[in-house]
Amino acid sequence: MGSRRSTKETSEAASDPASSVSKEKKSMLVEGYPVEGLSIGGQETCVIFPSLKIAFDIGRCPQRAISQDFLFISHGHMDHIGGLPMYVATRGLYSMKPPTIFVPRSIKEHVEKLFEVHRAMDQSELKHNLIGLNVGEEFQLRNDLKVRAFKTYHVVPSQGYVIYSFKRKLKAEFCGLSGDEIKKLRVSGVEITYPIATPEIAFTGDTMSDFVIDPDNADVLKARILVMESTFVDNAMPVQHARDYGHTHLSEIASYGDRFQNKAIILIHFSARYYREEIEAAIAKLPPSFAGRVFALSNGI
Repeated sequence: MGSRRSTKETSEAASDPASSVSKEKKSMLVEGYPVEGLSIGGQETCVIFPSLKIAFDIGRCPQRAISQDFLFISHGHMDHIGGLPMYVATRGLYSMKPPTIFVPRSIKEHVEKLFEVHRAMDQSELKHNLIGLNVGEEFQLRNDLKVRAFKTYHVVPSQGYVIYSFKRKLKAEFCGLSGDEIKKLRVSGVEITYPIATPEIAFTGDTMSDFVIDPDNADVLKARILVMESTFVDNAMPVQHARDYGHTHLSEIASYGDRFQNKAIILIHFSARYYREEIEAAIAKLPPSFAGRVFALSNGI
């Protein structure tokens, strides 16, 4: 659903085509990470972390997604995967390196067939690296980043992803040594540090709130930033309706507030029935200690 403007706003935009673009918030800064994208329930979802070259889901392939090297698909619904062939094709058109795409292993074969069909129609190579992950499996993205798939609860096979950052810390037994002594040990081949993996970003895709109480998802609730769905935000739509369709209601998120250890929570996938102001008002009603770290990705609404 497009932004709903007043008559004055519409006339101003018509007289100055750039005005609506300049007023639209294209990205937000959350815990040091620029975050971009769109997410409207049933229409499209694509959440982008450009500083990491990462995108989650690819509903209609927004332009900014094309420059991201890693793409993580949560499930096979069209509003989350529909732009996949365009994403790969456009990177090829711009002579960019083939992207690395992660999908649930259960749909990997279907995705391969999807590309075969598009190759036949498009007569192009559509080069990419397609990786199927099962829940619990990990993959090293870079020396300082890895991903792990976690279980989500939707009406079709689905999964979320946790991105971990890696840092190295000096081992306790070497902490009292001088810089020269540490350097000599390092040169001699002694392993003086150990790696620390920190959950930085977690993305749920579509899911019921059950993922919150899954004991295997502890790191999801510890990630610096949690990107999670909140399809419904008011009492007009009951919690059971959300659950019937494999989604989460804002009231459920509020009820689990003390479980979230995340520094920030970005809510996505709002139903197209809502105005942006209604979403912001619903979030403002959350307990103050919780609402202060909850953000809405409401571009396009």
